[in-house]
Amino acid sequence: IETVFNVDQIRADFPILQETVNGKPLVYLDNGASAQKPKQVIDAISNYYLHEHANIHRGVHTLSQVATAKYEEGRQKLARWINAKKDHEVIFTRGTTEGINLVASSFGQSLKAGDEIIVSHMEHHSNLVPWQMICERTGAQLRVVPISDAGELDMETYTSFLSEKTKLVAIVHVSNTLGTVNPVKDIIQQAKAVGALTMIDGAQSVPHMRVDVQDLDCDFYSFSAHKMYGPTGFGALYGKESVLDALPPYMGGGDMIKSVTLEKTTYNELPHKFEAGTPSIANGMGMSATIDYLESIDFDGAIAHEQKVHAYAQEQLSEIDGIRFIGEAKHKEGVISFLVGDIHPYDIGVILDQQGIAVRTGHHCTEPLMHRFNIPGTVRASFGMYNTFGEVDALVKGIHKAVKMLS
Repeated sequence: IETVFNVDQIRADFPILQETVNGKPLVYLDNGASAQKPKQVIDAISNYYLHEHANIHRGVHTLSQVATAKYEEGRQKLARWINAKKDHEVIFTRGTTEGINLVASSFGQSLKAGDEIIVSHMEHHSNLVPWQMICERTGAQLRVVPISDAGELDMETYTSFLSEKTKLVAIVHVSNTLGTVNPVKDIIQQAKAVGALTMIDGAQSVPHMRVDVQDLDCDFYSFSAHKMYGPTGFGALYGKESVLDALPPYMGGGDMIKSVTLEKTTYNELPHKFEAGTPSIANGMGMSATIDYLESIDFDGAIAHEQKVHAYAQEQLSEIDGIRFIGEAKHKEGVISFLVGDIHPYDIGVILDQQGIAVRTGHHCTEPLMHRFNIPGTVRASFGMYNTFGEVDALVKGIHKAVKMLS
């Protein structure tokens, strides 16, 4: 196991980082949308299709048994990575969004008029729209925790919202737009005190920090493989065994059943109860390889390196005339969102792209947040463990060029 984090060594594992875009070396600063994949993960996916492909869980033949064993081994690795108590508390999904929808759909069946769900003003649409849909269907109420100008949750208001009416608190761990790291442990403890369940959106936290679901004591934690250097279309929902056992299934079909007659079906045990149909087996192999990769490097060193690059970027960007940061929380991770003067974010993004620099522009699936700050969107630079100080310099230079051309 590598003990010292070496960014050049890490970069060599990611083939796409050697690409050029518009004749310039690629500077990839859109990790919040999706991180790149190391060759080890890409190889695991193609190896499965080349040598191991068979449908899983039902086959008596060798290929099916080999594929099943490897796929389920991925679940064990992932459970260990987030410190779940049991492997079957990890439900495989297509990503964070599906995990949240699964809980909204299944848990939502128990809600009625007068019940309350608490979310915050900084939620991604994925952790807002499913709850709105369930509230419309059941007559439950949505309560929205406001945020400060710095982009931090108003914890006093949160505490005041909690009551025996609160059935669920759904909060993002790290904001994809602001980078705010929320005090989720405190949020979870307070919710437990009134008997509410907790759903944490971990899409932006798992790639940037160690997450321990037992330590957090949350009921649900949802995240995606593709943000953490794994394949797209794959992710996981962690749920406490007792809570998952009590929930009705989300989808009906193969694999989620024990026995089926035309009149009545009995459901399978965890995790299969929530995994109907043939899963994305190849991406499951990719996810398994992702955990192997993260365990093979100095992950804590990677986190520390990324934080240094992030701090350097914040420092260098703040020297640009007319720059305005959206999200200045004390605890931040992974992203920097900003505007320069009255230049539209899209225009900055286009000029940066011409220089091979990939950033995200727009509302980042957090429209209510944009209304809160009264802006059309932001330019967002988001970091991964393979980003470098030199790439930050390229970004700053690129923004200077954009400002010159656009003002």
